[in-house]
Amino acid sequence: MNCSRSCLIRLLSLLLLALFSEVAAAQGLSSSVTGSVRDSASQQPVAFATVVLWPKGALAGPPAASASTDAQGRFTLAVAPGTFRLQVSLVGYATHQQQVVVAEPVALALIWLVPAPQQLGEAVVVGTRPLVEVQPDRLVYHASQDVGNAGGTGQDVLRHTPLLAVDNLGSVTLRGSGNFKVLINNKPAPALTQNLAQALKSLPADQILRVEVVTTPSAKNDGEGTAGLVNIVLKKATGPALNGRLGASGGNQSSETTAALGWKRGKVGSTLAVGAGGWREPDFLTRRRLDFTSTGPADTLTQSGRRQNTGTWYNASLGLDYDLAAHHSFSLLAVLSGYQAQGQRALLSQLSSANAAVNQLFTRATTDYVGSLGTELTGTYTRTFARARREWSVLGQYAATAGTAGYGFDQYTNSRAPLNPAQADYRERSQGRTPSRELTAQTDFTQPLGAKSTLEVGTKAIFRRTGSVAEVAGSAPGQALGLAPLPGRGTSFSYQQQVQAAYASYATAPGKQLTATLGARLERTADEADFGAGGGSLPPRSYYSPLPSASLRYAFSDTSSLRLAYSRRITRPSIDFLNPFVDRSNPQNITYGNPTLAAELTDAYEASYATGMRTATLLLTGAVRHTGRAIEAVRLPTSTPGVTAQTFANVAATTYYQLTLYGTAKFTQRWEVSGGPNAQYVVFLSPDRELLRRGFSAGMNVDTSYHFTRKLTAQASLAAALPAPTLQGQGSASLYYTLGVKKTVFGDQADLVLNLANPFTDSFPNRSSLATAFLDERTEYRTYQRSLRLSFNYRFGQEDPARPHKKASNDDLKSR
Repeated sequence: MNCSRSCLIRLLSLLLLALFSEVAAAQGLSSSVTGSVRDSASQQPVAFATVVLWPKGALAGPPAASASTDAQGRFTLAVAPGTFRLQVSLVGYATHQQQVVVAEPVALALIWLVPAPQQLGEAVVVGTRPLVEVQPDRLVYHASQDVGNAGGTGQDVLRHTPLLAVDNLGSVTLRGSGNFKVLINNKPAPALTQNLAQALKSLPADQILRVEVVTTPSAKNDGEGTAGLVNIVLKKATGPALNGRLGASGGNQSSETTAALGWKRGKVGSTLAVGAGGWREPDFLTRRRLDFTSTGPADTLTQSGRRQNTGTWYNASLGLDYDLAAHHSFSLLAVLSGYQAQGQRALLSQLSSANAAVNQLFTRATTDYVGSLGTELTGTYTRTFARARREWSVLGQYAATAGTAGYGFDQYTNSRAPLNPAQADYRERSQGRTPSRELTAQTDFTQPLGAKSTLEVGTKAIFRRTGSVAEVAGSAPGQALGLAPLPGRGTSFSYQQQVQAAYASYATAPGKQLTATLGARLERTADEADFGAGGGSLPPRSYYSPLPSASLRYAFSDTSSLRLAYSRRITRPSIDFLNPFVDRSNPQNITYGNPTLAAELTDAYEASYATGMRTATLLLTGAVRHTGRAIEAVRLPTSTPGVTAQTFANVAATTYYQLTLYGTAKFTQRWEVSGGPNAQYVVFLSPDRELLRRGFSAGMNVDTSYHFTRKLTAQASLAAALPAPTLQGQGSASLYYTLGVKKTVFGDQADLVLNLANPFTDSFPNRSSLATAFLDERTEYRTYQRSLRLSFNYRFGQEDPARPHKKASNDDLKSR
């Protein structure tokens, strides 16, 4: 701990030194003009806009300076003092002009580009940016423009997002890997760590503005997950008077109601968003497993069952922005979110063996449940300066999550169907809690070094406490109706973790066409675990992780560029992987976590080429991602015939070779298409298991929309993926497609949307396999996917662009 404190003191000293130092690096030209450009409708940065400074009164001839905005919509122009006309333009927007007087470095107020109306024959269609934007370091999916998302959930949005895939179980992968992190407004959401598939169902699609997919983040983006990060940006309303939106949707599988209000007056602005809803989805499971011995097959296990899943969710957020004085601002954000889900399942299990003594036939009527209640409070102070691009911020965040999970079943031996509960010959009940608390402190400082270079430094500390408390009770032989605690089946596991980090990132543009970023991050992790009375503990341990990163971008033109990037990232196991509680709800395959897991370190190399024209963009990306001690699910034999165990271990080195092609095209003023394929070749090498596996997988996302008029739009989307190899088997394929129609009504104040999901197939089989020296298993899982959903959204008041809140990004934990 003394070492960590001294390291932090030295790093804070570096930050303070940068804060009070000015670097006189502006050579040649004595002043500069800096600014930022945003879309007035979506409030998001506008990349690749052309910014030109014309000498006062000049109508022709060379400009005084010109540049293109970067991925965050920022620009810098180096000029001599004088009076100029600033012009900002981009296809699809009205040109912005204003006068600028330069005597010393000038930092302009935010520049808002307004989407420009375009004439389409007899119909007028408002020009919008493409559904998917290819930016230098990320893909941006504008979810609010996708008709197919109306009335849906976060799962629906991620299904439509490029490079992502969501299977029928709700599992999300980024370019074939589940080792990535999901952020909300650039900050962690603790409920997502508990159960991502369930938590996404509690996030209304109508609250999502856009989704950003970043595969090689910089050193400033800490713990982003080994495959990259996915940042979900929510809508925010604020204006000079009360304004907001109301929404409701209903269908055969889900329903929801949402509302958002915004208000701003003088130096104070506030926002409020609330939502609630529910879902229902039946599923069907079949499994066949052959267990082997040294002499051949020993037994055959077959299982089948149906389950009805239902759930409810709710969330609320309250934000406050206060401009204390010039260059001083404060923001506060409070979030409450939760969900409860329950499944009713009847499972038929039959074990056939050459040894008749171990033969089994029974039906289990099971009720399982999972829930979460999360709260977050974030406060941020931001200090800007007269010098453009210089900024200092301090952030504090407290988050608490109360997770619950459990099951109860009645077992009927030698019966192929559930009987009267009084006829159950065995009963078992389990109740568990996974409480967690997280405290974060963070400070960041940005220092311009002349007109073309920037230094960013910062420190961060995270303090986590989590654990698992579970009790299991069962009926004793001859006592079917009574339940008694089962010794050795419960758990009382507590886990503490501290993370201290410091980073520095230097960005420069040595030439008009060349930009480079070099970053380094150092993280220290300290943790310890206690297994409760009689369970022992893991002694305290700590380790340091250096995480370098670099990127180089060469712009052949304003619309064509080549980018090379490298990053090393860390992913620590979350409570789902660490929890040693043994879940026996499936009697033939018990599961438990591994508290001795070590963190993953991944090196990612990426090369991407982006090009575009007035009506189309194209991105071609090749990447290699290597993890030396990857955390993988492993299946193990047990001493009980017909029973296997599944846990997690650092058992393999994994390497992904990936190729992605993604494009957007506007074939006519009314019709646009975006999408493309992605392919990957993966290698698993596990000396511990004496295992070498290779395999190929591919996927595709396609979206298309047609604007009949300004107020009537039709849209269709398709997301599909081939089976992906795993360490001991093969995952499942996936297919999901939607059709939607949106009609704007009541002037431009409301939208009525009808969506059909998988109208031609009621379900899609998720088939997975597992093959080891001791078993061969085939599983098919189906969920009902055909759905009809009608949504209505109403807007009132006039929104003004809102300042985004700065958030902590505690996204370093690997979760399921």
